[in-house]
Amino acid sequence: MGLFDRIARVIRANLNSLVGQAEDPEKILEQTVLDMQEDLIKLRQSVAQAIATQKRTERQAAQSEKTANEWYQRAQLALQKGDDSLAREALTRRKSYQETADALKGQLSQQNSVVTKLRQNMMTLESKISEAKTKKDMYIARARSAKASQQINDMMGRVGTGSAMAAFERMEEKVMQLEAQSEAIAELGTDDLEKQFAALEGGGDIDAELAAMKAQLSSGAAPASLPSSKPSSSTASETDPELEKLRSQLEDA
Repeated sequence: MGLFDRIARVIRANLNSLVGQAEDPEKILEQTVLDMQEDLIKLRQSVAQAIATQKRTERQAAQSEKTANEWYQRAQLALQKGDDSLAREALTRRKSYQETADALKGQLSQQNSVVTKLRQNMMTLESKISEAKTKKDMYIARARSAKASQQINDMMGRVGTGSAMAAFERMEEKVMQLEAQSEAIAELGTDDLEKQFAALEGGGDIDAELAAMKAQLSSGAAPASLPSSKPSSSTASETDPELEKLRSQLEDA
């Protein structure tokens, strides 16, 4: 295979590929039906012209036949008058018109066949156009459905790519992180609140106990933990070191 043959084949292949990509089924079907309808219009015009020619031939044949009969009657009249020469001339004219009528009748037979064939072709084309319209609507619906399916598949393919799924995974991780932070903040806030209430409740117990102890001291009753047999002077002298020890323990705690 020569270089130019290979180049020509590559060019034809590329052109066919471009044509194939540019073909829209809906547009092609619409245009095909339009072309068929234009052919039908031309065929109808041809049928109309053939019928008009047929009618004209019929009139010409009938006129020639009528004229031939008139010349025959004239030939009879000339013979009745005894003019053979005039009768011969009339018969000659009658023969010419009769031959024309016979020729026109032969053409008329051919024209009848042509008109019949054209009418059959016209009816066949009308039937094909009706069928083509039905198929066109069906194929267009199928083409639109196929395009819609292809678009959906393309969208699903784009959604299923790694980058898209990775983006969803990152966002899912981000949302989970935000949810965890929110829960942690809520738990910390609850603990602080509970601690505040617990401190208030604990402080109330201590204040009550402290008030009870003050009431005992003011009434002169000795606390249950202190011995009652020792005099008050010695008790006061021994209480100071104990108070200091208690203060030291509270400061270390």
